[in-house]
Amino acid sequence: MAVIAVIGGQWGDEGKGRVVDLLAEKVDMVVRFSGGDNAGHTVIGPHGEFRLHLVPSGIFYPQVTCIIGNGVAINPASLLGEINELQRHGVDTSRLVISDRAHVIMPYHTLLDGLEEERRGGRALGTTRRGIGPVFADKVSRLGIRAGDLLNKDGFLSRLESILEFKNAILTKVYEVSPLPLEEIYQQYCRYGERLAPFIRETTYMLHDALRTGKLILLEGAQGTLLDPDFGTYPYVTSSSPLAASGSLGTGIGPMQIGHVVGVFKAYSTRVGQGPMPTELKDEVGELIREKAHEYGATTGRPRRCGWFDAVASRFSVQVNGFTEIALTHLDIFDAFPSVRICTSYRFADKVLDSFPGDVEMLEKCQPVYEELAGWQGPISEIRNFDELPAEARHYVARLEEITCCPVGLVSVGPKREQVIKARSMLPQ
Repeated sequence: MAVIAVIGGQWGDEGKGRVVDLLAEKVDMVVRFSGGDNAGHTVIGPHGEFRLHLVPSGIFYPQVTCIIGNGVAINPASLLGEINELQRHGVDTSRLVISDRAHVIMPYHTLLDGLEEERRGGRALGTTRRGIGPVFADKVSRLGIRAGDLLNKDGFLSRLESILEFKNAILTKVYEVSPLPLEEIYQQYCRYGERLAPFIRETTYMLHDALRTGKLILLEGAQGTLLDPDFGTYPYVTSSSPLAASGSLGTGIGPMQIGHVVGVFKAYSTRVGQGPMPTELKDEVGELIREKAHEYGATTGRPRRCGWFDAVASRFSVQVNGFTEIALTHLDIFDAFPSVRICTSYRFADKVLDSFPGDVEMLEKCQPVYEELAGWQGPISEIRNFDELPAEARHYVARLEEITCCPVGLVSVGPKREQVIKARSMLPQ
């Protein structure tokens, strides 16, 4: 078990940062492998409460080397802001490393992201407008600028000049807005490069050296499985793969090295932005979940759509990731509920579906089929032993295990680091 991957099992915001922070105490490296600053991980610990968007959640442990992998899109201003905030609170950032292969978000990426959303009007995808889609599009179009490019000012200028000529043609002729200034962007990003230079390194060999010497590595996912460009609710998806398989591509670690894959799920479902969500509750129950759990985006502050646990989507997530266990978060949110529901299948026209449809228009028309379980109507946030949970709470967890075909190893019963129950976890103790 040289490498552990922590993956979001739903539409993101499942509490991955919390789980990574919990496990990071036992590992040597934490590596972020996908996404960008459109994803936020909230971590509460001795240093306070932090919303991390790019820095791996293991940064709070002095023995952990934190790597931003090649699969991540870096907004330099956002990253430097995080580094400054951590340092201001006494967190040592000297253990942070940035892959020289990680792509950099440029001003034209964020501008084009916003312009394209406005062009779509009522059909907007609900992006964070942080340039994530455009930067990954440039990556596969071979128009990207990588972190290592910022260290070679002459080469960077030549590359930026060529790319910006193309981007300005799109801005002026398609969107009819003013072109972006070459010199201003060049100077700004040279300054970013100078400040980030101490962190930028070739990271693949670092990781393989760590594996060779028996170090334990934790891969930190971003977003969630149901936002994957291939297996999510396309086109209402993110722009890089949040799946466990992407942990190899975003770091340079071979898939056979990943010995354990933890799927993080909330005890209910949430989603930010547009796209189908079969169990969404547009009533007082959904509002109650949102307010009790403070379900507002860590990055955008947008209210999250809330609903009952979707076992159809979750079972699909288990299958495409190969989860070896589930970390179940926010179970305490149901403390006062007289009953809780689980979506066990979908009803589409005259059919009952047990599988997650790939057709987004079909999914939008699916109605959830629920199974109702008794609630426990009592506080569980101080419980640390699974067997001490109320029988109804244990039954709820057991039913989720049964219907997702995956064991629950960790159960979160509150936001603090210590508010976790290790049920049947196979992870390092």
